[in-house]
Formats: sequence, structure tokens, C-alpha cells
Amino acid sequence: MPIGNAPSTTYQTIYSTVRRIPQGRVASYGQVAAAAGLTNAARQVGYALHALPTGSTVPWHRVLNAQGAISLRDHHALTQRMLLTEEGIRFDERGRVDLARFGWTPRRRRR
Repeated sequence: MPIGNAPSTTYQTIYSTVRRIPQGRVASYGQVAAAAGLTNAARQVGYALHALPTGSTVPWHRVLNAQGAISLRDHHALTQRMLLTEEGIRFDERGRVDLARFGWTPRRRRR
């Protein structure tokens, strides 16, 4: 957990990875974890995104569960769906995004 108000280095790595997801694309929590170099850390990605302050510029809405569905509830789910729809993301009748069509494939970062 972050100390005080400063996000942890791990959270910063997650946020940096989520910022790489381009508009009109989505990634799963597990994909973000893997792209960030974190092993078995899909839940930690969720915790990090949940910890974002209001008004953050991290495009949290581009992260879905492994089935391509929104994991949030209530008005947060409606907000996420609205933001994705505005970016051209389409949902099927089950409320899922076709990850083959809209999924992000991260490029390996140069060192």
C-alpha cells in the first residue's frame, strides 16, 4: 500500500503501462500486469486503478476483465462504458468487448 499520499513504484509502473493503451483499444487487468513486468498481478492492477485520485489523466476506463467485460458496478460501470463507447469501442449483447478486435497488443519497450 502506498505510504502517505505517494503512490508506490509498482503503482506508478502500472499507471505508466495503462497510459500506453491507445484510444479505441482496451486491455485486460492481466495484460496490463504482464506488460508492466508484474507476475500474477491482475488484482494489483485493479487495486492501483481503484486508488487513482479523482481527475487523474490515467485512462483507467481502457482496462477490462479477461472476458472483455466491465468489472465495476453501479455508476462507475456506466461511466466506463460511456467513455469506451465515445472512443468507438463496441459492446456485444452480453456487455462484452471483442478483445480480438479492440484489444491492445503492447510493443516491447526499448531499453
